[in-house]
Amino acid sequence: MGGKSVVLVGLMGAGKSSVGRRLAKHLGLDFVDADEEIVKAAGCSIEDIFELYGEEAFRDVEQRIIARLLRNGGHVLAIGGGAFMNPDIRAGILERCVSVWLRAELDVLVRRTARRGGRPLLKGGDPREILQDLMEERYPVYAEADIVVDTNDEPPEITVEQIIGALESEPGSAGTAGETGT
Repeated sequence: MGGKSVVLVGLMGAGKSSVGRRLAKHLGLDFVDADEEIVKAAGCSIEDIFELYGEEAFRDVEQRIIARLLRNGGHVLAIGGGAFMNPDIRAGILERCVSVWLRAELDVLVRRTARRGGRPLLKGGDPREILQDLMEERYPVYAEADIVVDTNDEPPEITVEQIIGALESEPGSAGTAGETGT
């Protein structure tokens, strides 16, 4: 990896945290969850930040935290689903890191996000419709990631194996794993 961080990109429920922890262990790197770092810095939950200060304030804190994390490279970093949409964050990631998009189908995201609360963007209506809209908006941008891995109903260990395979076969360049057409 040459000291580069691996940054996991994807919508909420794609498995960034669960896959990230396992990937970091496999690579012998630290795992950092940007959302957890934001909560530490803000002293309150992401849901509270959204409710008390709004999404714009959250995105500002998110950008500053991720910029710091990118400067302190050499780890596996899971970022929130909206972070890669920020052109400055995206440029920093694409310049300094290896980005991996964990792409998941709508039904998988709906099922996974229903298991855990604290997702402010899903509070405003039907989660399936919101996730569908987010997919339409964000997937074309997520496609700029260096590596794309489909993560659906397989265990996180399988996704980690796909990422490792892509990292080994395409070091430092774009590669795609998991697109088998099945």
